[in-house]
This record gives sequence, C-alpha cells and structure tokens, in this order.
Amino acid sequence: MQFSELEAIVKSGEDSKHQFKENFTNASKLAAEIVAFSNGNGGQILIGVKDNGEISGLNLNDISRLNQLISNVCSQNVRPAINPVTENITTPNGLVLAITVPQGISKPYSDQNGIFWTKTGADKRPASSREEILRLAQSSAVIHADETLIPNTSEKSIDGLYFSSFFTEQYGNSPSDLDIPFKKLLENIHLLKGENLNLAGVLLFAKQPQIILPSFIIKAVAFNGADVTETSYLDSRDISGKLEEQFKGALSFLINNTKTFQGEQSVNSIGIPEIPKIVFEELVANAIIHRDYFTSAPVRILIFNNRIEIISPGYLPNNLTIENILFGNSNIRNPIIASFAAKILPYRGLGSGILRSIKAYPKIEFKDDRDGNLFVATVWR
Repeated sequence: MQFSELEAIVKSGEDSKHQFKENFTNASKLAAEIVAFSNGNGGQILIGVKDNGEISGLNLNDISRLNQLISNVCSQNVRPAINPVTENITTPNGLVLAITVPQGISKPYSDQNGIFWTKTGADKRPASSREEILRLAQSSAVIHADETLIPNTSEKSIDGLYFSSFFTEQYGNSPSDLDIPFKKLLENIHLLKGENLNLAGVLLFAKQPQIILPSFIIKAVAFNGADVTETSYLDSRDISGKLEEQFKGALSFLINNTKTFQGEQSVNSIGIPEIPKIVFEELVANAIIHRDYFTSAPVRILIFNNRIEIISPGYLPNNLTIENILFGNSNIRNPIIASFAAKILPYRGLGSGILRSIKAYPKIEFKDDRDGNLFVATVWR
C-alpha cells in the first residue's frame, strides 16, 4: 500500500472494512478485531493510526513486537486459526502496520473465550443469538437451515395425499407401490433423519406447517397510500400453508391488488396487467426459496400506490452482491428446498429468475440490507 492510499483511507474514517488502532498490547483485544473481520467480509486493521484519523506512527521495535503478537494471536487466540497478511507503510510520522484479514472460509470464528465476534458497521460486537451463529456457519456451507431437524415431528406429520400426488407425478410410481418403508423413503430424499422431519420436509409436505413453524408465513398488506405508516389498508392477509400454497396465495394477492388495463384490446378482453405475472412469480419464488430460515420472521409483501415491496428475511448469502445477481450469479442457501421447488414452483435454480423479471419489467430495484438482515425487491408501479 502506498502512503497516498493510506491517506485516502484515513481521511474517509473507519468503516466496516477499516479499523484504526494507535497500538496493541492486549492479545484478547486484537483477537476480537481479527475474528470480527473473518466472520464478516474481511478488512484491514491499521495500527499506528488514532481513532480520529491522525497518523501517530510506530517505530521498528513496535513493528517487531506487533508481528510476534499477531503471530501468537492468530495461532493461539482465534479458532480456527487465521492467516492475515501484514504490511509496513512508511509515513512522515513513522510506520503504520496494516493487517489485512481475509473473509473466513471456515466460519464461524471465535476468540479463545469462545466468543463469536461480528462486524456492525465500523464496530464489532459478539454474535447475540444462536441463529446468528448458525448463519455464520451457513455462509461457509457448513450447515443449511433447511436441514435443521424439527422436534416433535415424524413421518406421520406428512400430508400423505399431497405427498403421494407429488411423488407419483414426479417419479411415475406411488410411494405405496415401492418396496420400501415410507420412513426410509423420506430419509432417502433428504426430508427426514432419525425420527424427525427437517425444516424442508415440514414446509414442503407437512399437513399444517404453521402449527409446527408459525413464523414461516407470508404477511401481505395493500395500503391506501405510499407509506407503511398509513392507518388504513385496502387488503390484508396472512398467507400460510405448504410452500406451494404460500406461493399461490401470494401470487393471487398480488394480482388481485394490482391493476389491469384495456389498452387496444376489445371490451371483452381480460385486460393487460400493469406488471407482468412472471415478475411476481420470479420474485415470490426467490423470496420463499432463498430466504434465511435461521431468522424466525415472515416474508412480507407490501403494496403501495406507487410501488410493491417483497421483503425476504436474510441478506444475500456468501459473496453475492446486487451487481453479480444482475449478471445471473446465484448461491443456493437452502439446497433441499431448492431441489424440490424446481418440481413444485416455476423455479429452475439457474440464477436466471432475476434476469427474466427485469427483462419483462425493468422498473425493479434491489436492496441488500445487511444491517437489517433483509433483502428487498421493489417493483415501481
């Protein structure tokens, strides 16, 4: 790094990618900073820079001591071990030691006390819940939410008629025609393990999924205005059921609460929808399939007089960004749900749904809200 680059960073102040420290003597504090960056998207710790951006500088003895401290911390005070890169930058006030911490590939990382530190803006904090720690593991593909086993469920929780109809249509045989116990069949297709259904099995095929998992519904509201604080609404619905039923219910709500136009068609025509149906199909399917199921919250559909917002719990996983999903990149957060969705919903899992939506209706914006742990698709009317 050149001094001019350092100056530019310092002038911009601390953020989620850069942390300033005048010096370090405490191994535990350094470990916490390194763990937080590894559990996030990586970043740099600049030692020899005060919190206010003033470069205080270090001498050669400081550099020698700090390099030994960094080596010890990264091998003994963080779990699993982390391998940052260090660089000495010459400034008029002395040296600045830059520690570049990569985004971890074996999340979650913790310090020697078992604390899982994360970044929130320029600050760090301990992961505050089991779900947050599980999300860190999920980002390294160590665990997937849809594999989570659900207590007090079994093969008897499955809606037999619905599952049989699905299975027969997809595989040509009824489950009862197979020479295999039903429980073993569910294990083979990754919906059950041991005695319990996993989350995918419940949401896809249980008789009444919301009795078991009440948070995983779709809350839909059509407002009589342009703001969520409106005191009146045109329509409101809690859409529950299996994922296929939720998809169909959400689609119906969206179509019923948006307009159609006659255009140049005859008076007997059914009208041209203001927003093509494929847009709703793709965005609702994405919200259901790719949401963060470690977060106990509903998908929300909010219809305003100038826009429609489809809000999914969970920001984009791993290294996905708004920019690369617009080029067709994808990352499957819930692989079991995604594999069955390709057979139940208009979903192909090729990363092309967003592209099809925009091609059909370009006035769509996306927001990856990492602080709020949300992904928002806004369709402007």
